[in-house]
Order: sequence, then structure tokens, then C-alpha cells
Amino acid sequence: MGASMQVGLLVGRSDPARSKCARDGRLSLTLLALATVSLGVGAASGAAAQDLTYRPINPTFGGNPFNSSHLLGIANAQNDYRDPQSTTGSSQGDIFARQLQSRLLSAVSSQLVDAIFGDDPQERGTFSLGGQTINFVRDLENVTITITDDATGEITTIIVPLFVNVF
Repeated sequence: MGASMQVGLLVGRSDPARSKCARDGRLSLTLLALATVSLGVGAASGAAAQDLTYRPINPTFGGNPFNSSHLLGIANAQNDYRDPQSTTGSSQGDIFARQLQSRLLSAVSSQLVDAIFGDDPQERGTFSLGGQTINFVRDLENVTITITDDATGEITTIIVPLFVNVF
């Protein structure tokens, strides 16, 4: 307290003979005293702090799962790599061919569903389309659909339960 009073006395005295250096010295002493007093007041009051906790943003590392699509969008926007063998550019003919193929497969699947589950269900049947053969066999509990790729011989089997309740 004595130091701040002494500084106050130095600041209060005006002496025109003093040089600019002496006035700058008094100003810096005043600022030093002010800083010391404010640090003393701050130290006297209780210091408040909280624990630092790490919360990841990326859901891969335990972050919020709702951030995933946003982070993926940002990553894709920053990705400059393009696959040189990629054929992303589709001509109008390619788009038309894919749509036509999709419509034909949809029509075949509708015919297959009608043949199995329609008004007059069949016990067995065969469809052939574009290098694939589709066989179905219906029994009391299931319908077994076998799709065979004629070129490779790969076989895919799908079993669909009938869910028939007998009273």
C-alpha cells in the first residue's frame, strides 16, 4: 500500500523542469502499481476453473453420430482425387439402356410374382431373360426361387415363406 501511495505522490507533483523520460518513468510506475493492485484483488478473490474435457467431433472416434453426413460431405468436397478408370460420364444411350433394362426386369419380376402368388398360382415355372434363368418351385411352406447366370454358372437361391394359416 505504501508503494501505491508513493506513486500517487509522484504523479500528483508537476515539475516543468522534469524531462520527458522522467514523465514516462512516472507513467510506467503508475501502470505497474495499478497492475499490482489489480493482481492483488484478483488473487484475494476465489479463482474459478473447470476441468478440461475432450469431446470428439468425428463419430468414428465416439463423437455425435449426427455429424457423420456433414463430415462426409465436407471430406468429399475437399477430395480432388478422380479415378482415371472411372466412367461417370454417361451418354444418353447408356442412360436409356439402363432404364430399359430396369423396366424389363421390373416386368419380369411382376410376372414372376403373379405366377407364384397370383389368382392362379403355379407350382413351378421358368423364366429366361438376358443370360439369366429364373426357376421357382412352390411347396406347402415356401417358394424357392433359383436365379442362374448362364455365362458363369453362378446360382443365387431365395426362399420366401408362404405364411399360410391352416384352421
